[in-house]
Formats: sequence, C-alpha cells, structure tokens
Amino acid sequence: MGVTFVDGPVKVRVPATSANLGPGFDALGLALGLHDDVAAWVTDRGWHVDVAGEGAGELPTGADHLVARAMAATFERLGGQPPGVAIECVNRIPQARGLGSSSAAIVAGVQLARALVRDGTTTLDDAAALALAAELEGHPDNVAPCLLGGFVIAWSDETTGGFRAVRLAPDARVRPTVFIPTDRGLTAEARAALPASVPHHDAAYTAGRAALLVHALTAAPDLLFPATADKLHQGYRAAGMPATAALVDELRGRGVAAVVSGAGPTVLALTSPPEDPDLGIGWRLVELAIDVVGARIGSGRLGHAERAPVAAGRKS
Repeated sequence: MGVTFVDGPVKVRVPATSANLGPGFDALGLALGLHDDVAAWVTDRGWHVDVAGEGAGELPTGADHLVARAMAATFERLGGQPPGVAIECVNRIPQARGLGSSSAAIVAGVQLARALVRDGTTTLDDAAALALAAELEGHPDNVAPCLLGGFVIAWSDETTGGFRAVRLAPDARVRPTVFIPTDRGLTAEARAALPASVPHHDAAYTAGRAALLVHALTAAPDLLFPATADKLHQGYRAAGMPATAALVDELRGRGVAAVVSGAGPTVLALTSPPEDPDLGIGWRLVELAIDVVGARIGSGRLGHAERAPVAAGRKS
C-alpha cells in the first residue's frame, strides 16, 4: 500500500507530563503547561533534525533522534516511508528529569507523521496513535496525558495487547509546582530499584490512595495530601536520589501534597508549597498550569512565539 505525503510543513506542540502522581504507578499522569514545539516536512535529502533549547548539542541530529524514530515507526504503520524529513525542535521540557521529555518526543513524532500523510489521522486514528506511542515508550502513563491533555488514567488492554486511556477534567483549583534539579535521572535505573514483589498491605494501601487521588484531582483538592501517599515505588527509589527523597519529605512534613515526578528526580507539588522551602543547592521552582488540550497539530514552520524561551522559574 502506498501513501501520499502532504506538501509543506506541519507542526505540533506537546506538553510536559508528570506520571505516577504518587500512588498511581504506571497508570496516572498529568499534562503540564510546559511545551516542546516541533515542525517537520518531507524532503528528498534524508533525515535531518535541528534542536534548539533543552538538549541542543547533545541530542542526535539524524534518523536516530527520538522524534525521527517515532515518525519512521508511524510511517511504517501508515504504509510507506518518505525519502527524507527535515525536523526542527524547540525544546523546553528538561531532559531526563521525570517530566516526560521522551514521551513528548514520541508523541510529537507520531502526530507529525500522521499529519504528513494524507488521511493519516483517519488511517491511524487517535486510539491507534495512543497505542503506538505507548508501545514505543514501553508504558502509557506519560504518552497518554501528552497526547490527550488533562488528567489521564491509562492501562494495558490484555485482550488486544495494546494500551488505552481515559481523560478526566482536573479541578481548576489544582495548581502544580515542579522542583527541577540540576542533576539528571535515568528511568531504567529507577525501575531497576523496584522489588519483584511488595507486601499485600502496601499494595492495598496504595490502591486505596490511587482511587482517592482520582476523586481528589477531579473534585476534592482538599484531599490531595492523603491521596498522594504511596508505598509502592517511591520508598524503594529513595536511595538512588536522596536529594529528591529529602525534598519530598520536607514538603510533605509541611503539609504539601508532594510526590516524585515520574521516575524523578523532579518533585511535583499538587498543593501550594511554602514560600521558603528548604531546597538546598541546584533546584529550580516553576509554577505551571495543567495543560487541558494535549498535543496540538498545526501547519507551517515554527513562528517567533513558538521559538521563545520558557520562563526560568525561581532558583534556590
């Protein structure tokens, strides 16, 4: 089956995400108002990626860039590869900090490829796009909120072998704050710290808090503090990122609904932090809105506003 590629560039804006949210390990995620902007167009000169902002000078600039790899996988599902693609990225999501930078790249690639193929969004519908993005990432809890926006519950479908998700509207009173460290983290190392099994009591405790968190995030923010307690994964990862664990303890000790963002090392607070948190050295505090739209596709190259840098936030 052949494909027809559209003329001219397409672009997408993809949000940062925070997964797990405490007890919702590999299932719950939230889209945040911090974005990467990516544009792409078909060429006859192979694959080339231009990166500005986060990751510039570090990330690959050819077909091995994650956006390019996700595009190639999507083109394959759609029935054919172009001779080449030019990609320009303006990255604001910090790399390897637990804010979904890899998921944003994957979702951007999937969406750009769908937009570059005539009838691509029909041939590969939204549900299939989510399943492909989750397959490429390995789990759905970041790609789902990146694609759909808002607060998302994601799961694997044992019947189809794929992934599914539902989007819920977060309560407007929820105002996330992220504490971003200078140091990076690795998801693979964080996962390696998890035990093969946990006590039944801890699993039951965490399941109850995850259920409560759905209610707290959508209707009762006053319950966010108890709803974000976790015994499933954060404690096991603490030794590998002691500064993150210490900040979570510091904030929760002061009544803040604080959790590790994804695999860390960023800390997410879902209730207002104190004016004088004891951050230590090398942390940046950024207050963010919840992105309720998710990945947004448009046409054309990136404009001036899309190339603007992100606000720096407060440093310790």
